[in-house]
Amino acid sequence: MWLSKTLRTLKLLFWLCLSCLPVWGETWVQAGRYFDGQSTELSPAATIVVVEDRISRILPGHPDPPNSVDVIDLRNSTVLPGFIDCHVHLSGEFTPNSYINRFKWESADFAVRSTVYARKTLEAGFTTVRDLGDTSPGFSVVLALKKAIDDGTVAGPRIVACEKSLATIGGHADPTNGTGSQYLATPGPREGVLSGPVEAAEAVRWRYKRGADCIKLTATGGVLSVAKSGDNPQFTTEELEAVVATAKDYNMKVAVHAHGSEGMMRAVRAGVDSIEHATYVTPEIFQEMKQRGTYLVPTLLAGHEVYVKGQEPGYYPEVVARKAVKVGKHLKDNFPKIVQSGVKIAFGTDAGVFPHGENAGEFSLLVEGGMSPLQALRCANIEAATLLGLEDEIGTISVGKQADLVAVPGDPSRDIRLTEKVTFVMKSGRIHRPAPTP
Repeated sequence: MWLSKTLRTLKLLFWLCLSCLPVWGETWVQAGRYFDGQSTELSPAATIVVVEDRISRILPGHPDPPNSVDVIDLRNSTVLPGFIDCHVHLSGEFTPNSYINRFKWESADFAVRSTVYARKTLEAGFTTVRDLGDTSPGFSVVLALKKAIDDGTVAGPRIVACEKSLATIGGHADPTNGTGSQYLATPGPREGVLSGPVEAAEAVRWRYKRGADCIKLTATGGVLSVAKSGDNPQFTTEELEAVVATAKDYNMKVAVHAHGSEGMMRAVRAGVDSIEHATYVTPEIFQEMKQRGTYLVPTLLAGHEVYVKGQEPGYYPEVVARKAVKVGKHLKDNFPKIVQSGVKIAFGTDAGVFPHGENAGEFSLLVEGGMSPLQALRCANIEAATLLGLEDEIGTISVGKQADLVAVPGDPSRDIRLTEKVTFVMKSGRIHRPAPTP
C-alpha cells in the first residue's frame, strides 16, 4: 500500500515538473496587453504560449524565454483573438461590371479571384468567416476554396460555407432575375430556387449532399438583385419551417437575409439562428428574437457602401440604385435601436458588396451606432463564435483553443479604428502576417 501510494505521488510530481518545462516547438507570443474575446476590459502584459495549433499556456508578464522556443515580440501591441466575420461572399466582389460578368465569366474565373479575396481577408485579421452565398454561376467555388485552405494549398480564413443561398422563384437569390430567364434553364432546388415545403426540404438536402456547413435563405427582397422590391416577404411560413426542420435534422444552422419586417418575423418564428441586415426590424421582432435567442448580424458596412454607391450615377442599375439609397440609409439610422434592444449581435459585414480585406471598417460603424469598443470586439470574437457553434474552438484567447491571434498597435479600447491596422496574424499556430521588427 505504502509503495503504491509513493509511486503514484512520484508519477504525479514527474508530470507536474514536465508540464513546467518548455516543449520543443513552442512559440511565445509576448503581448503588451491582450483582449481575451469576452471580458469587459483588456488584460495586462502576458505571454501566450502556442504549441502546434493550440494555445498551451498564458503566462503573466514577459518571463525570460528558454533558448528552445521561438519568440514573437508584440510588447508594443494589443493582441486579440482572430476576428470572425459571419457574413461574407468570397466568390465575388461587386463592381459596375458584376451584372455583365454573370454572362461572361465561368466558375473558374470566380474561383481564381476567390483565392485573392481569401488572402486579403486573412491578412486583415479575419481568421474565420461564414460565407453566405456562392455568387459564381456554377457550383462549389467556395467549397473548393475551403478545401484548398484546409489542406494548406491556399492561404485564407477558416470557412463555414452555405454553398448557394436558397430563394423562391423570382426571389432575391434567384440567379435568373433580370437575365431574360425565359431563354435559360429553369433553376430548381439543386440550384437553390424552390417553391413549396417539399422543394424547400429538397434544397437543404442538396446542400448537405455537396458538403455545405450551414443554410442561408433570402426571406425578403434585397438590394443588389434586379427586382423591384427590396423588402417584400418571399418565403411562406410553411417553406421556412420546412427549411429549418430539415436543416436541424442535419445539424446545420440557418441564416436569413431579411430587410422587411413581415418576412423577418416569419423567419424568427420559424426558428432560424440569425437574421442578416434586419433593416426594418420592429420592437415586436426584437421581443421574438430575445425570447428565442436569435442572433442579429447588422452588416452596416455593406449598408454604407450601397448608400454611397447608389448615389453615384451609373454604378448600379436604376432599379438597384433606388433600393440602395433607401435601404442603406435606414440600416445605419436604425442600428442604435438594435443596440438598445438587447438582442444578441454577431459581427458580419457582407464583404463582397465592398472590397474584401476592408472588413474591419465595420467595427467603427458599430461603435458609432452606440456600442463600446470592447462590445464591438466581442461581436467579432465570442459572440460570432457562439453563433457559428464554434465557441469551444475559437473566439477567445484561452488555453486549449485554436491559436488564432491578431495584433494591433496601441489600445483598441480607446481607438477602435486600430482594428483596421492589423500588424500580425496567426491562424491555428501558423503565422500569415509576421510581426513588424521592433
